[in-house]
Amino acid sequence: MEYNISINRCVRLILLHKSVFYYTPKERGDELLRMRMKEIAATRVRYGFWRIYILLRREGFMDNHKRVYRVYCEEGLNLRSKRPKRSRCAAHRQPALGNASSLHECWSMDFVTDQLYDGSRFRALTVVDNYSRKCLSIYAGKSLKGSDVVGVMDNLVTSARVYPIRIKVDNGSEFISKVLDKWAYENNVELDFSRPGKPTDNPFIESFNGSFRDECLNTNWFFSLEDAQEKFDIWREDYNGFRPHSSLGDMSPNEYIEINENSPDSLVMTST
Repeated sequence: MEYNISINRCVRLILLHKSVFYYTPKERGDELLRMRMKEIAATRVRYGFWRIYILLRREGFMDNHKRVYRVYCEEGLNLRSKRPKRSRCAAHRQPALGNASSLHECWSMDFVTDQLYDGSRFRALTVVDNYSRKCLSIYAGKSLKGSDVVGVMDNLVTSARVYPIRIKVDNGSEFISKVLDKWAYENNVELDFSRPGKPTDNPFIESFNGSFRDECLNTNWFFSLEDAQEKFDIWREDYNGFRPHSSLGDMSPNEYIEINENSPDSLVMTST
């Protein structure tokens, strides 16, 4: 049904301001946002939506996450997850973990295996500080033994000028070796071993190794051990100084350490 009344009378009847009736929404262009989002996705090939959104906010883009996600989907930038989701039952079966409350209170280390361009295998020892999530070292080698682990630990202790209170490891032959046990005993460092077949006992290094494989190992060709080590060092610096970490409030490990270093209750250093 139609009524032959003026616009003025109509807006008065429905208690609507006249300017609202004549308002025409302005279309905002997405060109700059789309271009920058594709540039980030091209250089950070394994960054998902939330990390790209955080980087955009750092650069001054004030678009809310709904608009950014719409553009993200329209550009076909969605990542296909390669890691299976844990079931809720499995999550409840995980043991209670004593999270580190200070820097160098607990380190975690483990090995990752990959191959060079010619198919020859090599390994990398990864070391992470559980409190700050900072990657302390990634060391590549053909055949790494307990003595190599001790060498990496000595270099870390020399550069950090501090010994960790404990180090979380699995039951690999390199970690149960006599040479590492001797080093730990002489320096008053506790080796905290995971239960056999329970990788969830050491979640920090498992999470780091997943990111390391996803963002570095799977996106690079390695022509030699030297080439691999160089690329590992570059990626480690980017991980520590730039990459946003969700468990640190979307800060990088270096930013987290810098913000908390003046707090007497957080970044407590152990003496050598």
